[in-house]
Amino acid sequence: MSANAHLLWMLAEYLLLTGLPGVFAACVAMRRGLRQLPLLLAVALAASGAVAMLVFWAFYAAPEIGKTAAFFVAFGSALGIGWCYREGLDRELLRRLAFPLALWVLSSVFVVYLGFLHGGSGEAALTAQTRYAHQLPYDNVIPEHFADWFYVHGHDGTPTPIGDWLASDRPPLQIGYVLAERPFGWGEPELNYEVLAVVVQELWVIGLWALLVAARIGRLARALGLIAAAVSDVAILHGFFVWPKLIAAAMLLAALAIVLDQRWDAFRRDPRAAALFAALCSLAMLAHGSSAFFIIPMLGLAALRGLPSVRWLGVAALVAVVLFVPWTAYQRWGDPPGDRLIKWQLGGSLEIDDRSSLETIVDGYSEEGLGGSLSNKWSNFTRMADFGEIENGLREAGEAIEAGHLGSAVSALRLPRFYGVVPFLGLLLIGPIAMAVARAIRPRDGPEWRFAVVSIGFVLAACVVWGLLMFGNIISNTTLHVGSLAVPLLAASACVVGAHAVDRRLAIGLTAVNAAFVLVLYVPALNPPPGSSYSALAAVLAAASLAGFVFTALRAP
Repeated sequence: MSANAHLLWMLAEYLLLTGLPGVFAACVAMRRGLRQLPLLLAVALAASGAVAMLVFWAFYAAPEIGKTAAFFVAFGSALGIGWCYREGLDRELLRRLAFPLALWVLSSVFVVYLGFLHGGSGEAALTAQTRYAHQLPYDNVIPEHFADWFYVHGHDGTPTPIGDWLASDRPPLQIGYVLAERPFGWGEPELNYEVLAVVVQELWVIGLWALLVAARIGRLARALGLIAAAVSDVAILHGFFVWPKLIAAAMLLAALAIVLDQRWDAFRRDPRAAALFAALCSLAMLAHGSSAFFIIPMLGLAALRGLPSVRWLGVAALVAVVLFVPWTAYQRWGDPPGDRLIKWQLGGSLEIDDRSSLETIVDGYSEEGLGGSLSNKWSNFTRMADFGEIENGLREAGEAIEAGHLGSAVSALRLPRFYGVVPFLGLLLIGPIAMAVARAIRPRDGPEWRFAVVSIGFVLAACVVWGLLMFGNIISNTTLHVGSLAVPLLAASACVVGAHAVDRRLAIGLTAVNAAFVLVLYVPALNPPPGSSYSALAAVLAAASLAGFVFTALRAP
């Protein structure tokens, strides 16, 4: 079997295994009368993550229990879907659900084949670390390392650190997904893990689709908003470099869909909505702690739209305790201290010592003093804009083009977009500028306009929270990949939807030009594996899946 055919087989396997629990949960919700598409998608994502966590704890109890749970989940979900279908499901609603499912499948195929366009599947982890940027750290394989431990040992002993990272230092959701699917075949561990993890990262597509549908924007604006996010540096690079940040983005975007839905006034009194919202937020935190930078402004937005009832808050707190407290207990007693990320990001310290998180944060700010702390916060906000890096990148790219070094030009343009929020958005910022000009001419309204205004305002608020909370020194600042990746994905989508609110032709042109520019930057393999070469079949499959993604997004009802 050729390498590309082997990848396609793996994709089919992991798409099926990852999708089954979520689809089953959506079918059950439909049988119980739920008809709102955004909520059904949110239920599917929450169930998918909750099942992964359940399997994680089953493996922690004992590997034999974990393997039994993994098989029960897969086969039980398949049987449950068959039963629900036989008992009767709304065919029109099923058709609407099929579109985001297809978009998730197509985006997974696109990311995998674009990533392995120049080969490298035999060294999947290294390829993911070097394919699109400078040599990235080994963060992408940390979940794989600890999944290997729990798969064999369960709770028997303390997991072997990877480098100086403990199992308790990184949340376990991606580990849970790996454990849930590993029993079904693991002949090439690096490649199996890479493909599985790409499939799970791409769940962000479903989360953003839920948000765009909840906003009730038009078909074209919704499609363009999704395409702009999918063909972006964040989606391509971080979809292939498989640390768990896009899993968190999926949960966060689905949670935001609940808050921005026009039915929020009813949702904020419904304990079922409370359970769903809390589950999504908790699962996002169990994927990556940077989710807090998104959750804090989202809670503020929810309060502004209408405070939930006391009962709602009680149910949400209970769900959060059930999902999150077991992991907190493991961090404290199973493999302590488990607070390295907090010390790093909020306290500006990478030292491994006996200080508590609070002590580290207090010591860090005491050492900096008022002036140093204010300087650090200012540097956080300037880092987001990164105008100096933009200027340097453009200058170096121009010099490289003049010298005939196209690879160096591509590398120079990639770098600032990897680090800064504003460079990442680049051409898409034409959307908000066009909105400002249009608003100066005459008042505007409509679902696209409202979504863009609220989303851009939310992105700005999230950046303020992020900039204030990050410590701000050289090792703990607001480089784009350190924060929640839901923020740049939402920003990219909002820019294009805002452009559509001004003029649909502007939005189409902006999306097309930006996508073409991003593809020009990320199709080339600047550090290809030794002995590898471009694959024509991989190129065809990547192009076909992207074309299918665009077509499906535009055709969705």
